[in-house]
Amino acid sequence: MNALPRLLRIATIGALAACLAGCISLFPNDKPAQLYRFDGAPTAAETGGLVEAQFGIARTGGGFVQAASGDRILTMTGAKAAYIAGARWVSPAAVLFQEALSRAFERAGGPARLLQRGEVGRADYQLRVDVTRFETAYDRGDRAAPKVTVELRATLTNADRSFTAVQPFRSEVRASGNRVSAIVDAYDQAVGQTLGELTAWANNRGAG
Repeated sequence: MNALPRLLRIATIGALAACLAGCISLFPNDKPAQLYRFDGAPTAAETGGLVEAQFGIARTGGGFVQAASGDRILTMTGAKAAYIAGARWVSPAAVLFQEALSRAFERAGGPARLLQRGEVGRADYQLRVDVTRFETAYDRGDRAAPKVTVELRATLTNADRSFTAVQPFRSEVRASGNRVSAIVDAYDQAVGQTLGELTAWANNRGAG
């Protein structure tokens, strides 16, 4: 007579255990990392009126400093490298930079048009962009506002390879504070400044 209530209690305990197991998988103890992105939007002074595209540029190859190419935010304190805990880029930094580069040419409104991968059309020039530094430097101590550095080298070559121009670009922006949001904002500014200079250079070189 007492067997049925006992079985019901066992079944109830088993069901609760299954529910708790599900809760553990849905709500882990580890705090999820905050995700950030950089857009690289230029300032109003860097944008100009739209000009009908006169030549096409295809991006070919190019590298991105390996330590910073993923979704973690690289910091340097002297020769010591580390990543900001609990913060990541929403996509690998190399991917976000490629997207920002494409938007920079669209916003520049110059005669150059950056051709997309697989797009039909003849490229008048080829552009290689190598990002050599993409980091946060704690050059004033580990509690002071750090400095973000974005450094790259651009190589522009015409279709018959009779002309090649190489130009380095570098931007340094001091974060407004030692907070992740301020550091991300500094990345956004540094990327915008660097790409603004790069697109202006490519437009002038190609048009000339």
